[in-house]
Amino acid sequence: MGTEVVMVDEVPFPPQITTTKLLSLLGQGITDIEIHFLQIKFTAIGVYLDPEVASHLQQWKAKKADELAEDDDFFDALISAPVEKFIRVVVIKEIKGSQYGVQLESAVRDRLAADDKYEEEEEEALEKVVEFFQSKYFKKDSVITFHFPATSAAAEIVFSTEGKQESKLKVENANVVENIKKWYLGGTRGVSPSTISSLANALSAELSK
Repeated sequence: MGTEVVMVDEVPFPPQITTTKLLSLLGQGITDIEIHFLQIKFTAIGVYLDPEVASHLQQWKAKKADELAEDDDFFDALISAPVEKFIRVVVIKEIKGSQYGVQLESAVRDRLAADDKYEEEEEEALEKVVEFFQSKYFKKDSVITFHFPATSAAAEIVFSTEGKQESKLKVENANVVENIKKWYLGGTRGVSPSTISSLANALSAELSK
């Protein structure tokens, strides 16, 4: 792999990572908010996918990148494609883990409620995710990773700070896992438009090969 890295707002991301197999960085971006005309950046995001994902998205072959970025059906197909996915989130601006947990919780809960899938099991699984983040402090350059295996409906969340892996959590509720994916990969409903645009560009290039 050499020493090459991809810079996302001054945060280095490796172009590939190895989990059970080699995954490629196919999307990157940031989460931010504008307050009084100032752009405040919170996290840098890297989305690693099994390059085989393109074989599950062939029906969008003729679409341009800007069309894909607006097409939520395309991102639903990406989310449900049976390939490994890995999302690496690096903290730019320090915040409490509880703030991040609350954002994730409300996004996931609202989506589940809208789909009429927010039952007791989902509530319990989501509470565990919130508890996991509750006690953390997201210093600058802390890393949160979400690993979604190809063959399982579970996900593993890992939190590392100052280069040390602190803790991990397995999320086994399929509805909660799917909606965590949607938070980051959900097309126009995602938390980071820059990441979605970047994914659309990379996948459009993959599909036109």
